[in-house]
Amino acid sequence: MTYLVLGAGRMGSAIAWDLAMRAGKDKVRIVDAREAVARAVGESLGVAWGSADLRDDDAVRPLLRAADVAVSAADYSLNERLTRLAIEERTHLCDLGGNNTVVGRQLAMSLAAERAGVTVVPDCGLAPGLACLLAARGVELLGRAKSVRIRVGGLPQDPRPPLGYALFFSVRGLTNEYLEQAEVVRDGETVHVRSMTEVESLEFPPPFGKLEAFHTSGGASTLPATLAGLVDDLDYKTIRYPGHCAIVGAMIELGFLSDKAVRIGEADVVPRAFSEALLTKALGYETPDAVLVRVIVEGADERIVYQLVDRLDPSTGHTAMARTTGYPTAAIAWMLGTGKITKRGVVPGERCVPVDALVTALAERNVRIDQRREAV
Repeated sequence: MTYLVLGAGRMGSAIAWDLAMRAGKDKVRIVDAREAVARAVGESLGVAWGSADLRDDDAVRPLLRAADVAVSAADYSLNERLTRLAIEERTHLCDLGGNNTVVGRQLAMSLAAERAGVTVVPDCGLAPGLACLLAARGVELLGRAKSVRIRVGGLPQDPRPPLGYALFFSVRGLTNEYLEQAEVVRDGETVHVRSMTEVESLEFPPPFGKLEAFHTSGGASTLPATLAGLVDDLDYKTIRYPGHCAIVGAMIELGFLSDKAVRIGEADVVPRAFSEALLTKALGYETPDAVLVRVIVEGADERIVYQLVDRLDPSTGHTAMARTTGYPTAAIAWMLGTGKITKRGVVPGERCVPVDALVTALAERNVRIDQRREAV
């Protein structure tokens, strides 16, 4: 089976590396709109590489046609288009997702994918992705849950004030999480709440200590629909160092992340674009990162707790965010290619991915998920 990785950033590079380790370097091709970036990554991994505008259907079609499985590690705005093209070219696809509106449009193509004998799995990264799969598995093991709490964060190991944060993925993806509404389940009903609200405290083992978590969008993905009738309360919150939410929340309230242009002198300036440029400059510093995950699924008389603490791997150069986002996605692509995922259509991961096999595949990459089951 041959694998195509679209996007040669940090996540795409980690995905291509993992697939090359599993399938062989001659079975992987990585493509990016930036030729120099694609060449550098392809040559460093020893895999085929190419350059193409992923917004150009005529450029993407032959790439998909030549592959058995494609992975979108590109901007989430491209995933609807790539899903349509993958179905037309009869190529399995998985992506990093992150936007509920886009995923909804992908799901609307499920019947077409099923008829084409194709599987498309959106939201395969960390959150949405791995964390959601763990939550769904916990509910499956308990049969039913009173509550599901998903807490995930990518943090610098050496935080700098005032935000205590560094960019480990695209700034547009970050601000999208902060701006769009979050979907939660309360008393068995799916409702929307404003992101950057309901801040809570939590602790992780040293050196992290006391942290904060708050609502952000997209992290729960399709879980509220998948687990309808099986869970009373479910929410997803992002983990940050204390004080982060208050600062970013103030920026939002003051309009710094508005998409409405403001006239300044003779120029129209979009505050969000301007702020994202400043954030990229201020938060783009090099620092080792860590990823923290805690998923608590509580039933009537017992709970299941999943916890993951991962750090940058100096041997590969892969950040913790790339490891915990890219490796699960690569493992799911591998399952598509090897026939371990057999359901056809546009299918949420919790409906088709064998979670225990995924956990085992991640352990092979030293991404280790601790699990405990305890009485309530």
